[in-house]
Amino acid sequence: MNEALEGTPDKPPLTREALRDVNEIALWAGAMMMANGAETDRVEETVHRIGTGLGANWLDILVSPNAVVVTSSSGDEFRTRLRRVPVLSVNMRILDQVNTLSRQITTDKMERSAARGELLRISQLPHYNPYLVAAMVGLACAAFARLFGGSIADMAIAFVGAGVAQFVRQLLIRQHFNIFLIGVVTSLVASSIALAPVRLGLTTSHIAFLSSVLLLIPGVHLVNAAEDLLKGHLVTGFVRGMLGGLLTGCIALGMLIAMWLLQLPVI
Repeated sequence: MNEALEGTPDKPPLTREALRDVNEIALWAGAMMMANGAETDRVEETVHRIGTGLGANWLDILVSPNAVVVTSSSGDEFRTRLRRVPVLSVNMRILDQVNTLSRQITTDKMERSAARGELLRISQLPHYNPYLVAAMVGLACAAFARLFGGSIADMAIAFVGAGVAQFVRQLLIRQHFNIFLIGVVTSLVASSIALAPVRLGLTTSHIAFLSSVLLLIPGVHLVNAAEDLLKGHLVTGFVRGMLGGLLTGCIALGMLIAMWLLQLPVI
């Protein structure tokens, strides 16, 4: 059995209040990981490691697409609690730090108050600079344009379209718009900018148009969906796959609207 999921029945039993605190800390970490793009097995392993590292004998974890349920046991006591996961996003920095914290709890015998303080710090980590993110996304899409055989002009158009679209996307996310609406609007912005030179007769290439929307491809959700399905987490895997498919459909819808607004034929 995986070392992180091995029980430790020889531990001294925790009080009812202490077990409740352990359960809450482990559940908080699991919900944070689920909300930021962790696969189901990683969530279960991390929650179990944190709970047993803080003194519980065993944790039973149920991960669903929008909630995490944890039952912690110690001696004759057990505590069960549920925490909702309202948004499925991606933030690898948070995943890395929660995973690192779980290992520190196990090896350094961290106190519950210190673990709670670390989780609070991780939850308040600042986002990356939005201008830097927009520039890096633009560069990535420009590189795709080059890989697709585009010219320097195609790369420049893809860079501008993807960069502006990413900046708009970040603004909409901060305003808590619906994720599907964000996908449509972002795709529309990127596609409109990339198609403008075609509409003006400056170029006939559609490579920039195709490359500028690649920032929206939900790669993490699709990869997690495949891993969850292969490992038997059918409900979570199916929902994540559906989310990835719907977001992909939003990209296509935004592209179609841009072609209709600019009166360009469908490719």
